[in-house]
Amino acid sequence: MLGKVALFTNEYPPLVYGGAGVHVEYLSRELARLVPVEVRCFGDQDVREPGLRVRGYGAWDDARRDTDPRFGGALDAFQRSLAMAKDTLDADVVHCHTWYTDMAGFLAKKLWGIPLVLTTHSLEPLRPWKVEQLGNAYGLSAWMERTAIEDADAVIAVSQETRNDVLRNFAVAPDQVHVIHNGVDLDQYRRDPRVDALVRHGIDPDRPYVLFVGRITRQKGIIHLVNAIPQIDPALQVVLCAGAPDTPEIGSEMAARVAEIRAGRADVIWIREMVPRAEAIQLYSHAAVFCCPSVYEPFGIINLEAMACQTAVVASAVGGIPEVVVPEETGLLVDLEIREGTFEPVEPPKFSSDLAAAVNRVALDSSLGERFGLAGRRRVEDHFSWAAIARQTLDLYRSLVAGD
Repeated sequence: MLGKVALFTNEYPPLVYGGAGVHVEYLSRELARLVPVEVRCFGDQDVREPGLRVRGYGAWDDARRDTDPRFGGALDAFQRSLAMAKDTLDADVVHCHTWYTDMAGFLAKKLWGIPLVLTTHSLEPLRPWKVEQLGNAYGLSAWMERTAIEDADAVIAVSQETRNDVLRNFAVAPDQVHVIHNGVDLDQYRRDPRVDALVRHGIDPDRPYVLFVGRITRQKGIIHLVNAIPQIDPALQVVLCAGAPDTPEIGSEMAARVAEIRAGRADVIWIREMVPRAEAIQLYSHAAVFCCPSVYEPFGIINLEAMACQTAVVASAVGGIPEVVVPEETGLLVDLEIREGTFEPVEPPKFSSDLAAAVNRVALDSSLGERFGLAGRRRVEDHFSWAAIARQTLDLYRSLVAGD
């Protein structure tokens, strides 16, 4: 019989910067309605609520001392994972998220004799650009991920394409890899008629705009959208809600390119901070189109968020995105051919040009955008509620505990 569930994660509120953090926030909330849940995360969180205990684990101060500073992130994750795993654990199953805590899950399984579930939000073999961020410690992050995935009792892939990637890159039995999609909070994410956040950030609410929301990273493909701006119709504002660059180098590259574009076009609005959720919902709600130009995207929660706010989506046809965005129904998909071994477009100018054409088609046709937006809201209501996803996850836990 299943009792308590333990979730190990890097991100947890208020320290959330990506889709994995959003996933764990809502999954833990929904699971806690059904079973006791303990979350161990990076940070100083200390939460005690009915059914939910959250405990943060602080940074290792020596992680960057007397070493290559790029190694710090992976070394810190390894140390915090050891601390998470060694502390007394009375859960019946441990479920870890992202490579940052994969080793914590692996060690907890060994120490406490409980099944390990691991959700693959992305995969290190498919993110070679992480060498920029981690240096040779990319080998450490990849080793931690591989060790845990290949020892897990069950692997959750957030899309069918991610499941295929797991089976191609790791020695895992097919019947151990399960597809459970990400979700969206349908009460929080809905169209908001207010425009005060737009005005505060310098957006003209009476003019249509294309919106990007996400981190500044190679994976999210934002530079390809920036390069598309000269071909985006001048009737449209361009709003880039983009912060948290992976490295100083990509942050500088982004700043230089945006400055160059702005020299010939004043209505490019760059919001550099990761905005509060309520502001993001306003930005989604009033966009003529949301653009997701990712070059690698196992799922793409941001597309669900936009669709829940009744906004049409233009996205690259990669990873799990085609399982979310239905072309000519909830938005448009842009084909993308990736250069082998690099995850760079074979023809970057063509990708940017195709993005611009799709954005223009949707954003300049208000009836088309409205039709896509309404269909997108219906789709998330029908398929992507967190309550349903929590039930699927709980069923998987129970199958593992029953099999002991």
